[in-house]
Amino acid sequence: MSAHCQLTGAQPGFGNRISHSHRRTPRRFDPNIQRKRYWLPSEGRHVRLTLSAKAVKTVDVIGVEAAVARIRARGGKV
Repeated sequence: MSAHCQLTGAQPGFGNRISHSHRRTPRRFDPNIQRKRYWLPSEGRHVRLTLSAKAVKTVDVIGVEAAVARIRARGGKV
């Protein structure tokens, strides 16, 4: 599963690990991605969305219909 949120667009950030001796090696900061299944009443089916933890809370506030509309407006497939 790719570390990419369908709703917010959150994706990995990159940086460096810094050891005690201050040597730097590449690392990756992944967003907290979850796969959630929601009932979409307008289409009479379930949809499975790949969302960050922040986006899951956003869906709870705005509703799944509005969230799916935003994803589709961004050009995402649901």
